[in-house]
Amino acid sequence: MNFTKNLVAATLLATAALSAPAFAADEYNTSNGLTAAGAPLGLHGVDPVAFVDLGNRIDGTAKYTAVHDGVAYYFASQGAMDKFTAHPDAYLPQNGGYCTFGVSVGKKFDGDPQFAAIVDEKLYLFLNEDIFREFQKDEAGTIAKAAANWKKIRSTGAREL
Repeated sequence: MNFTKNLVAATLLATAALSAPAFAADEYNTSNGLTAAGAPLGLHGVDPVAFVDLGNRIDGTAKYTAVHDGVAYYFASQGAMDKFTAHPDAYLPQNGGYCTFGVSVGKKFDGDPQFAAIVDEKLYLFLNEDIFREFQKDEAGTIAKAAANWKKIRSTGAREL
């Protein structure tokens, strides 16, 4: 009897572990807590499609939620949500939504949608206005450094950097 209970418990534990989202610590910058979709919120609830397509920071709503790679994103309309679900890589913030300047120096700081840039149709976020101004002094260099560092730090917890 105990053997059967242990076998069932081990099977349930293994199934739960395999069904959990398959990303490592802090690969995405998300808000604390979970959305109604059961996933943490990305991009502070701002619609990524409006950001990239319109260059405009528009808050999304929980009514239009899509979950990608274990992160929930809000949209301002059904059309925006449909565009995202069809081509999420075209709209996801770079560097997991962390501050691009921070990633360029090997850190994972919050990426605040109030301080953002669209460069070559890609969305980059920054910690604050001062950091954003530093980015503007060498956009291409900062993006290149961040891309190289992201490969190294993507799966490292923010507190470990």
